[in-house]
Amino acid sequence: MGVRVAVAGASGYAGGELLRLIAGHPGLDLVAATGDSSAGRAVTDVHPHLPAYADVTLRPTDVAELADAELVFLALPHGASAALSASLPAGTRIVDLGADHRLTDPAVWAKHYGGPYPGAWTYGLPELPGQRARIADSDRVAATGCYVVASTLPLAPLIAAGVAAPDDVVVVAASGTSGAGRSAAPHLLGSEVMNDVSAYKVGTHRHAPEIKQAAGARTLSFTPLLAPMPRGILATVTARPTGTTSADEVRQVLAEAYAGEPFVTLLPAGAWPHTSATYGSNACHLQVTVDGDSGRIVATSAIDNLGKGAAGQAVQCANLMLGLPETAGLTANGVAP
Repeated sequence: MGVRVAVAGASGYAGGELLRLIAGHPGLDLVAATGDSSAGRAVTDVHPHLPAYADVTLRPTDVAELADAELVFLALPHGASAALSASLPAGTRIVDLGADHRLTDPAVWAKHYGGPYPGAWTYGLPELPGQRARIADSDRVAATGCYVVASTLPLAPLIAAGVAAPDDVVVVAASGTSGAGRSAAPHLLGSEVMNDVSAYKVGTHRHAPEIKQAAGARTLSFTPLLAPMPRGILATVTARPTGTTSADEVRQVLAEAYAGEPFVTLLPAGAWPHTSATYGSNACHLQVTVDGDSGRIVATSAIDNLGKGAAGQAVQCANLMLGLPETAGLTANGVAP
């Protein structure tokens, strides 16, 4: 028997990806999958790509359904995790994929989310300095936002090393439509999305303060784009250098920061990330250079927003919390074509 785990919000895209990863995980056993809007339906009615759960029925999201789990993944809408997690039995480990417990500043929470501040949990990005040990020692972990992963991994080491200024950061990132969730919305219809790339929530996106918090930036211009693909994020991060620097020097910073990391790959010089190369994986591909005209540092990253940006990262954190191999049930290899 493996560790007993449950997924709250299993009917959504991130919840379905969690189920897929748990099905192939050597150390986890699913004991409950909940989804209020789909309660009573078979998992395969909602996720036909998961025949391993043909005999599992989605249940209502309440404490009784989750109480037998040793670890609970919360793949719920923002604002729904705090109350449920407070009601779970003491000692239950929790990984929250929502935003409820990511931000450390109550005023920033109030501005971007509203309502009572639910408090910050251990931040779930293991590749940040010292964070792997903190996650391993925690029973409450707030998984990182998908845009935040794609922006922070290339940016944080550059700011920490003092080669990139924290007060002049620009991020432009394109995400697949699954990042908006599974709820029906006219702007996400195939006829609206196909053959189109559009900006949205420019200058107001909720992930902006989390990027600043995680990466150590002080000022940030963040422009998210909706791209005609189901999953993936391609982020371009630019920052003003603190002095004269070269492409080789900034590449060395990232090379040293991620040496030995199982899921972060700095591509060979001249090769640039593709979202398709990370599809279905927990990988992040990075590249960095210095713009020959402006002198700005330019870093690009690619992730699967449902992998390293959500479910894969959550399983990575759960492995650490449970004392399992960090890479268990996960892969850095994508799916092609």
